[in-house]
Amino acid sequence: MLTVRKSDERGLADHGWLKSFHSFSFAEYHDPRFMGWGNLRVINEDRIQPGTGFGTHGHRDMEIISYVLSGELAHKDSMGNGRAIPPGDVQRMSAGRGVMHSEFNHAPNSITHFLQIWIKPNVLGIEPGYEQKTFPAEEKRGTLRLVASPDAANGSVKLHADARLYAGLFDNQEATELKLNSERKAYVHLVRGKLHVNGVLLNAGDAVLLSDETKVTLSGGEKSEVIVFDLAP
Repeated sequence: MLTVRKSDERGLADHGWLKSFHSFSFAEYHDPRFMGWGNLRVINEDRIQPGTGFGTHGHRDMEIISYVLSGELAHKDSMGNGRAIPPGDVQRMSAGRGVMHSEFNHAPNSITHFLQIWIKPNVLGIEPGYEQKTFPAEEKRGTLRLVASPDAANGSVKLHADARLYAGLFDNQEATELKLNSERKAYVHLVRGKLHVNGVLLNAGDAVLLSDETKVTLSGGEKSEVIVFDLAP
């Protein structure tokens, strides 16, 4: 089964300094039809205005991934990490038994545009952890590059969750296929451009929820960037 979630159907929170589109119920946005998908709980597409950001706040028992699209995200946490996250990097923070952190856009003239992703962990109360890796564009061109997984396969960041996250760039005749276990769930989020997913045309911000499917096929891209999740049921 394939369900399309259009970009303009998402929840929207506009705080002035932050504009955020919510794919699933989050904060003041609530839609009982979209409370998550499998163990994927949150995808927020955030745009942070120059010189602003999220002040120090806490998380617990959640795998949190930051995927920066443009600009730069400054991360600081109670584990002692202080890093800038540029486009092309994938950052994973395991909140575990509790962590405090902040995220800012220190640039004076540019917006930071990024995806904030939360995945439910398969183990609770662990020591908080942090990991950040760079995945060059050439590794994602015309294919799906594994960027996060439970076993850190192929140099991906390690998740304490039953999920795999892939990223890809597709244009013109570039195409690929990802095999799926029909007993699991999958989620495809088009970051930008246009792309056909299992024959269905998506535009930037659109997503597809898949269940009882054996593959994801990606084709007919126009300057597209996509992320694909293989998820626990």
